[in-house]
Amino acid sequence: MVKTLEKVDVVTVGVGWTGGIIGAECAKAGLKVRGLERGNKRGTADYLRVHDEFKYAIRYELMQDLSKETVTFRNNRKMRALPMRQMGSFLLGEGLGGAGTHWNGMTYRFLPYDLEIKSQTEKKYGKNKLSKEYTLQDWGITYGELEPYFDKFEKTIGLSGDNENPFMGERSSDYPTPPMKKTPILKKFENATKKLGYHPYMVPSANLSESYENPDGERIAACQYCGFCERFGCEYGAKSSPEITVVPTAMKTGNYDVRFHSNVTEVLKEGNKVTGVKFIDRQTGEEFIQPAEVVVLTSYVLNNAKLLMVSDIGEQYNPETGRGTLGKNYAYQIGPGSSGFFDEQMNVFMGAGALGMTIDDFNGDNFDHQELDFIHGASISLAQTGSRPILTNPVPPDVPVWGSEFKKASIENYSRTLSVFGQGASMPHKENFMSLDPDYKDAYGLPLLQITYNFTEQDRNLHKYITAKTESIMKEMGAKTVVPGAPLTDYDIVPYQSTHNTGGTIMGTDPKESVVNNYLQHWDADNLFVVGAGNFPHNSGYNPTGTVGALSYRCAEGIIKYSKNGGSLA
Repeated sequence: MVKTLEKVDVVTVGVGWTGGIIGAECAKAGLKVRGLERGNKRGTADYLRVHDEFKYAIRYELMQDLSKETVTFRNNRKMRALPMRQMGSFLLGEGLGGAGTHWNGMTYRFLPYDLEIKSQTEKKYGKNKLSKEYTLQDWGITYGELEPYFDKFEKTIGLSGDNENPFMGERSSDYPTPPMKKTPILKKFENATKKLGYHPYMVPSANLSESYENPDGERIAACQYCGFCERFGCEYGAKSSPEITVVPTAMKTGNYDVRFHSNVTEVLKEGNKVTGVKFIDRQTGEEFIQPAEVVVLTSYVLNNAKLLMVSDIGEQYNPETGRGTLGKNYAYQIGPGSSGFFDEQMNVFMGAGALGMTIDDFNGDNFDHQELDFIHGASISLAQTGSRPILTNPVPPDVPVWGSEFKKASIENYSRTLSVFGQGASMPHKENFMSLDPDYKDAYGLPLLQITYNFTEQDRNLHKYITAKTESIMKEMGAKTVVPGAPLTDYDIVPYQSTHNTGGTIMGTDPKESVVNNYLQHWDADNLFVVGAGNFPHNSGYNPTGTVGALSYRCAEGIIKYSKNGGSLA
């Protein structure tokens, strides 16, 4: 028997960065908010013995349980999609904080060009720069309009950075805390890129350079450079995450609570309004209805799209006709790069998730694409994240990958190898999309989400171009052997590449081309909001979290406006 709970003003589905920000802002405004989190409660005290590479980095202790829910994948519509049985290309978070617990902390603002990419590309290069198969579109919001929300997110997390990037959008204030330490390894990258005429700057880091108290009164500690960030929680409370920032802020209001082990299976809709959500208690198997004035989908990209699909809200994208928007513009990223083997030893085991230097000389439209066979670009970085011994076994290409020779070379090169990598933008293509799988179901009887995706000619051309740039930087850094990355072939869901999935619930100004407006309010139900990287109409040359944070504050403002006045915010 389904039990109906007491109605709340706002319910969020998921309590990571997006759910935490929505919860904090709405609760501070006096709204009663409930967060439904299908994972467990956790925090800094649970990470005191987190330096276990096997448990967390190999066995994915903090990640989604794929035996209960996963995705199916295929490269094209002619293939049969098969389930992802183990974590591979991307790592799906679960539990309080979501992926904001195990992230690295690199926190960029997308470029002004990103938000108006279609109009700016056509203005400069004409309408035929990309073929019509690429479903490029503007976001329906400008950088200037989004800047105050970027600023607010950065102050909430105490972002550490410098102002050395000449390509960044205008800022209304400086970074809240200074940049992280510029280590000897980073200085190698800095000197080499400057000699090549580029403009290096410190990666904006949510691993804080010094202790900090944010505007809500939450304290964040200083990073210890232990080298256990990505795939791990922070035992020091020094990596800004939802559990130490926005969630405590929400709790202090008395207007917020979180219900754990609560897996939402449906958004309930009547007419042009949603009425709440249905969820299953994962521990007891009981089914509940949570009524709410406003429903906000704040889970991961893939889960937000799936929940709308199984709830039959919005029109599923059809690649045959181009009609529909739900599931459209799924995009990933490319990872060009080069490795370098050096004579001298370096302290590669030390580091932090966002300890690094970057150049944007080949990102966005910061360089001329007139004679190039692609648009956009990549940030190019060297990151000193902390090399751990199980997953780090670098050997030159002429060394066998097993046996005594491999072991000797692996030990020799462990502290003598560096990598320069690019985060390459991915443009949306009509054949890259999300849908429901017709065959496979999750533990609750719902269809699995199906991803249809492959790299495109745009991706391959950009990858080749950026790989050459990383190779020249590594040579300038003085490596005795430089190994550029292999050319792109077909996308495979293994091995790990990044967790930077975007699209599927894209934003815009036209219901025919987007799922939500620029307040992330659903076109088909004005009391339903959907927020996350799924709102991005394309992917960029950066990590998505800074832009997700900004959109979350924009969304929270919209929810508060809607709660006072009702109606569409478009």
